[in-house]
Amino acid sequence: MTAPGGAGCDFVSRYFAPDAGIPEDPVTGSAHCTLMPYWAERLGRVSLHARQVSAAAANCWCTLAGERVKIAGQAVLYLRGENHGVM
Repeated sequence: MTAPGGAGCDFVSRYFAPDAGIPEDPVTGSAHCTLMPYWAERLGRVSLHARQVSAAAANCWCTLAGERVKIAGQAVLYLRGENHGVM
């Protein structure tokens, strides 16, 4: 879900995927990669401040860079992996 922002942000969003075991995600980078081009075109700007308004609200500063979306904000390490050449 997304809507125009207010109170210091350009747009807001929420992400739910209960069928995938995610009742609500506090911040979803992959969703912002889809939302950013939409809002950039609608607002006529390539740098926007987004807020995901879940219970643990998070802010993202997004920049549309060609076909890529750059996202900045605070993060917590969730998972680390290593590739040891085994496929």
